[in-house]
Amino acid sequence: MAKAQQQTQLDSVLTLQQCVDIAIKNNLNVKKSATQTERDRIYWNQARENLLPNLNGSSSYSVSYGRGTTTSGVTVSAPSSKFASFGLNSNLLLSNGLSYINAIKQTSLAYQAGQMDFQQVKDETTLNIIALYFAALSSEDQLAQAKLQFEASKTNLDRETTLNNAGNVAPAEYYNIKGAHSSDQINIYNAETAVLTAKINLLEAMNVAFKKDVKLERLQVSNSPAAYPQSSDDIYGTALGSLALVKAADLRVKAFEKAVSVAKGKYYPTLSFGYGYGTQWSNNTGGGTDPVPSFSTQFSDNRSYGPSLNLSIPILNYFQTRNNVKLAKLDLVDAQSTNTYTKVQLKQQIEQAHGNMKSAYDRLQVLIPQVETYQAAYDAQKTKFDAGVITSDIFILAKNNLDAANVNLINARYDYLIRTKILDYYQGKLSF
Repeated sequence: MAKAQQQTQLDSVLTLQQCVDIAIKNNLNVKKSATQTERDRIYWNQARENLLPNLNGSSSYSVSYGRGTTTSGVTVSAPSSKFASFGLNSNLLLSNGLSYINAIKQTSLAYQAGQMDFQQVKDETTLNIIALYFAALSSEDQLAQAKLQFEASKTNLDRETTLNNAGNVAPAEYYNIKGAHSSDQINIYNAETAVLTAKINLLEAMNVAFKKDVKLERLQVSNSPAAYPQSSDDIYGTALGSLALVKAADLRVKAFEKAVSVAKGKYYPTLSFGYGYGTQWSNNTGGGTDPVPSFSTQFSDNRSYGPSLNLSIPILNYFQTRNNVKLAKLDLVDAQSTNTYTKVQLKQQIEQAHGNMKSAYDRLQVLIPQVETYQAAYDAQKTKFDAGVITSDIFILAKNNLDAANVNLINARYDYLIRTKILDYYQGKLSF
């Protein structure tokens, strides 16, 4: 299996949708959830099929030596006596305190809960891939920014080198610019490592072998995204009705309620209708001299058949039914507690996620004008530096401020985008 996953072919340019599809196909938790859902479906099918009549055949063959008794009660002595019997029986359940009916409802609800679990695992996998994909795009943007910074500092270094060779600039000014250019080159190396790491993390989450030259499709990321429209209360209200996690918890409570009814059904009598057919054969003549009838003759002459009505009334069975009812009620209490806990935790998680989103948005609103401000300051300082009015350390400070602001803005844009996707997930409307 692992070998097959490693051989998954990757396109030269991966889209976000492709990454999600591959991850869902290969993810171990998704696969386990899928098999568990199939188990739940089989349990549900079996619960329905329990209402069908059964049909069972039986046969036996025996050999005895010495004295024996025939089927007619005559004691005989023979070298050996052979006896064979054949039977066919069928039973149809008529009533058992609705245990089977409630079991069908219970397993149906459990199957539906399993489907919600499956959807939940797929949603979580999707959200994780989106976050890793955005992290990779962010690292690529930071690499592009580092290269722009490098090219800008190279232009400055070329100019300072020319002036230095002509003796028209102080050595300290020249070496400051040269050192700043080296720092920009190191930033490129660091950014390249970050891109590599981000892609490794993404492909690892997709459970595929790393491909060095893989590229990611670029997404349109707004420079000035709008504020997220829903409040935390609105998101929570939507989540209660749409999130698979919540639906699964609600369905399990209903399933365990039916499990209690199933256990209580054992208090009631079981009524079934049956029909049987049987026949037998023997080589024993009962001590007479008449020849033994043929197998086919005995098979036909010895047959018996007829219907039956069977009633089983539970009176005392080691208190098993009573204790099973108690255990089922305890399981129900656990399910109810889990349901309540799930919703409380969900409320807290949404409040935290909404707060993180708002903080990311506020940070973005500060960084956008900050970049514009530092860009204007850099342009002004560069003009002065080129004119020889200010020293290199003042110019480098302006450049570093702009570079840091640009990197922070890149991080903030993707951070806000990821925060909005988390809130979309809680509302069951993940999109990309």
